Amino acid sequence: MSRFQVRKVAVLGAGVMGAQIAAHLVNVKVPVVLFDLPAKEGPKNGIVSKAIDNLKKLKPAPLGVVEDAALIGQANYEEHLEQLRDCDLIIEAIAERMDWKLDLYTKIAPYIGAHTIVASNTSGLSITKLSEALPQDIKPRFCGIHFFNPPRYMALVELINTPTTEGAYLDALEGFVTSTLGKGVVRAKDSPNFIANRVGIAGMLATMKEVENFGLSYDVVDDLTGKKLGRASSGTFRTADVVGLDTMGHVIKTLQDTLSLETDPFYESFATPTVLKTLLEMGNLGQKTKAGFFKKVGREVLRFDAASKDYVAGGQKADEVYARMLKKPAAERMKLLRNAEGKQGQFLWAILRNSFHYAAIHLASIADNARDVDFCMRWGFGMKQGPFELWQEAGWLEVAKMVQEDIDAGKALCKAPLPEWVFKGPVADAGGVHTPAGSWNPSTGTFVPVRQLPVYQRQHFPESVLGAKAPQAETAGKTLFEDESIRLWTLDDQVVIASIKTKMHAIGGGVIEGLLQAQALAEKDYQGLVIWSPDEMFSAGADLQSMLPAFMMGGAKAIDGAEAELQKAMLKLRYSNVPVISAIRGLALGGGCELAIYSSRRVAAMESYIGLVEVGVGLVPGAGGLTYIARRAAENIASSTGKDLVPFLTEGFTAAAMAKVGTSALDSRKLGYLLDSDIVVPHKDELLFVAINEAKSMYAAGYRAPHKRQFAVAGRSGIATIKGSLVNMRDGGFISAHDFHIASLIAEVVCGGNVDAGTLVTEEYLMALERKAFTSLLTHPKTQERIMGMMSTGKPVRN
Repeated sequence: MSRFQVRKVAVLGAGVMGAQIAAHLVNVKVPVVLFDLPAKEGPKNGIVSKAIDNLKKLKPAPLGVVEDAALIGQANYEEHLEQLRDCDLIIEAIAERMDWKLDLYTKIAPYIGAHTIVASNTSGLSITKLSEALPQDIKPRFCGIHFFNPPRYMALVELINTPTTEGAYLDALEGFVTSTLGKGVVRAKDSPNFIANRVGIAGMLATMKEVENFGLSYDVVDDLTGKKLGRASSGTFRTADVVGLDTMGHVIKTLQDTLSLETDPFYESFATPTVLKTLLEMGNLGQKTKAGFFKKVGREVLRFDAASKDYVAGGQKADEVYARMLKKPAAERMKLLRNAEGKQGQFLWAILRNSFHYAAIHLASIADNARDVDFCMRWGFGMKQGPFELWQEAGWLEVAKMVQEDIDAGKALCKAPLPEWVFKGPVADAGGVHTPAGSWNPSTGTFVPVRQLPVYQRQHFPESVLGAKAPQAETAGKTLFEDESIRLWTLDDQVVIASIKTKMHAIGGGVIEGLLQAQALAEKDYQGLVIWSPDEMFSAGADLQSMLPAFMMGGAKAIDGAEAELQKAMLKLRYSNVPVISAIRGLALGGGCELAIYSSRRVAAMESYIGLVEVGVGLVPGAGGLTYIARRAAENIASSTGKDLVPFLTEGFTAAAMAKVGTSALDSRKLGYLLDSDIVVPHKDELLFVAINEAKSMYAAGYRAPHKRQFAVAGRSGIATIKGSLVNMRDGGFISAHDFHIASLIAEVVCGGNVDAGTLVTEEYLMALERKAFTSLLTHPKTQERIMGMMSTGKPVRN
């Protein structure tokens, strides 16, 4: 089939998942119409309207920009089924009832287009059974599509085929979900609860069982099973609250109804935990009802006490000895936990042993290979490593022997031995299930390579698994220069890539020197420069810690010189004769934000958080951030009929003065840190590909640096207007006296200082005002309190 063009999507079901899937489609610019039953009272689209209004209130926010809720089309099954004919993809996301879903399919079948793909978002119902309600001509285009909650943030989407699903349609859908929706796709077998929920929920049930065995409290367990264990920071029970205890109960029931002791030797562990039954009976469904295993009262987080059926004080932490154990290398860690005398250590070994045991027993029936299981647990449950990766890192045969000894001793959840392939043959010879040739498939007895689809050619360094020995960005390509601060390299001898290496990619003297060297190299021999690093951090800002010795020895004058060099570097990048592309992923704060806005163009992953945050440490942006705000205001008024600059300055001033950070690339665009000409990339692993091609495209189009122009500023009258608002905020107790002082300095810079309104200035003039404000604050005791507080605790000090 030709390339899958998705012009419009229909989402059927305006519940929690359906509405959020629709929201994410809007985030990535896919037109969508959301369907539900006609309301019994009021407007027929009332159910959908209410669901869309609710999207605006949810946290974490399903929409990149809350106003985009208006872009979701509204429809009901009684009046609007004709709209389905115009949709290239239909995602059914109604309640997890087989009979309801089958009934809906019968109703919509006459309205499905000839080439439309139909997919059911279910967490575990049989996709093959669901397909039986569809006409023969639609069955080849039907499959399962399992999003994880919340759909915007969770990377995993499972695709599940039926015996009648045509591979070309599944390939097309995988390409769309990967590149357009930005997800990690795993193809799962049509087995109960597929891969992630099968392994993940079984793991949570096993954890709950071991919690009862060892008598541990939920807060201690969450502390043990969160980041310390390399899993989601929410741990076990907080994760259950977020997922929803009713959802978890349904997934457990699916396991109970579709499996048996004959089909799953762990079946006896699938009984609904007593505490979960209790909470469900109480209507305490987790985050959605503001009470589950935990309940927040004011600032205090209480935990549920199963004995009293009430909430008691929480916040207990695990013993520090186990935190130290969990930092040890994997092999040493496993041995220490297995031999631990305390309950918490024994509990940790038990849940790890159970996860290895369960994954090995069920690999053949749920997944095509071990890589898919590990990806599912990473992307769907927030684990740093999947069970097979951790097992392999700890020493495959050594761990296997320990697990089997526990099984033989009756300590495991079931008596089923580990499969023979664990101990003999290619896996044992290779030291694990992941190899450079691929990952183990016990059904075929081979190592299966990564699936090759055109969409994956856009990922230079896709996520990989331990043992695959995939190319690493840190050593890939040809190195042009490298020191402890930065690596300059190229993949294709056409574009220079600059990767910052400092902690949190802080910008100090070494980084600036490296960037200037990269820009000079690019101008001399290449088509452009891309600033990119292979992790969740573009740059957290200027390296304040490295400035302190200079400040202590030379005072504000020494810092003024360093800031001047930083500003010159920003202008050098802005006026480079080859395009400079900032490829942003994760945090771009303070100096990182300034580096981005002084680039020729920005290519940002959807989950990019960009802002000028210097106020948090009692400073003002000092590397050109305020100059950028003033220049952009002048450029914006030039294309309007307005005469007063202040309204055009307001948003930029407010963002800097309140240290606002865009909560997505879309929100960062709204704040002015990304422009309409900048590119938002849904999939983080496509960022480098898009940035390199953008540099080449701009170069091929004859890119030239912008002219250096003078621009008008708001002057004294603008400063007076802004300060008038600040006085009201200070006198009303909304900001402190020091906040007022800092915001006043920001106003003076963005308005151009003590000049008449409309005065033409240069960037260098405004940057000098920035430096003056920055260095004056460095000597202020209140700012010094904020800096030291941030450096010692990592949290802002309000004084």
